[in-house]
Amino acid sequence: MSEPTRIAMWSGPRNISTAMMRSFGSRADCTVSDEPFYGAFLKASGEPHPMAAETISAMDCNWESVLETQSGTIPHGKPVWYQKHMPHHMIGSVTIRDMPHHHHAFLIRAPERVVASYRAKNELRRAEMLGFAQLREYFDIAADKAGTAPPVIDSDSILANPEGALRTLCKRLGIKWDAAMLTWEKGPHKEDGVWGEHWYDKVNASTGFGKAPGPLPELDGEYRKVADQCRADYEYLAARAIKAA
Repeated sequence: MSEPTRIAMWSGPRNISTAMMRSFGSRADCTVSDEPFYGAFLKASGEPHPMAAETISAMDCNWESVLETQSGTIPHGKPVWYQKHMPHHMIGSVTIRDMPHHHHAFLIRAPERVVASYRAKNELRRAEMLGFAQLREYFDIAADKAGTAPPVIDSDSILANPEGALRTLCKRLGIKWDAAMLTWEKGPHKEDGVWGEHWYDKVNASTGFGKAPGPLPELDGEYRKVADQCRADYEYLAARAIKAA
C-alpha cells in the first residue's frame, strides 16, 4: 500500500485559495481541510476578523492537537489530503518545520490584486496581514529542508490555463491529474470553515475557475503603499513559479 499524500498548500488571503480547495475536493481520491489553524490564530492574536468569535467557538484552537490531526490518518480513507494553510496564521508553537511528512506547495497572487480584493472584505491595516513575507520565509524553510524548491504556482497562471497549470502542479506533487478538478458544485461545501459565510460569496456562486485576469488594479494612498511593501517578496516567489504544461 502506497504512502498517503498530505498536501500543505500555503497562501495568503484573497488568492483563489478556496477555489483551489474546491478543485482538489472534486477529486474522488482527495479530502480537504480549510485553514485548520485559523481558530488558534484568532484566539492567540485577538485579531478582529469578521466572525472571529464564531470561528474560535467552532474550531480546535490548540496548536499541537491541530498539528496531530493534520499529520494523522487521512479522513474517509482517502489517499490524498489537501490542506489549505496560511503562514501568517502560524504565530503559535507550530511551524512548517513540524510538518516534515507533508508535500508543501505555495500559491501566490500579485499584491495589487490581493489588496484590491482584501479591502472589500476586511480592514487592511498593515502589509503583514497579507502574509507575503511569511510566505517567502516558509518557502525558504521548505526548500532548505527538502534540498529542492517546492512548487510555487501563481493564481494568474491557473486562471489563464486551469488544466495546464493544474496538470503541472499535480505532477510536481506526485499525484495523477484528474479532470474533475476543473469543476465543482455551486454553493457552500461541508468542509468550509464557518467564516465562509463572510468570505466565500464569489466561490460559492461558481462552478469552476474564473476567467483570466485583466490588468493590475490601480491603487492609491495607503493601499498602494501596502502593495509596494509586498512586491519584493511576491517577485522572489514569482521568479520560482512553475509554468503550465
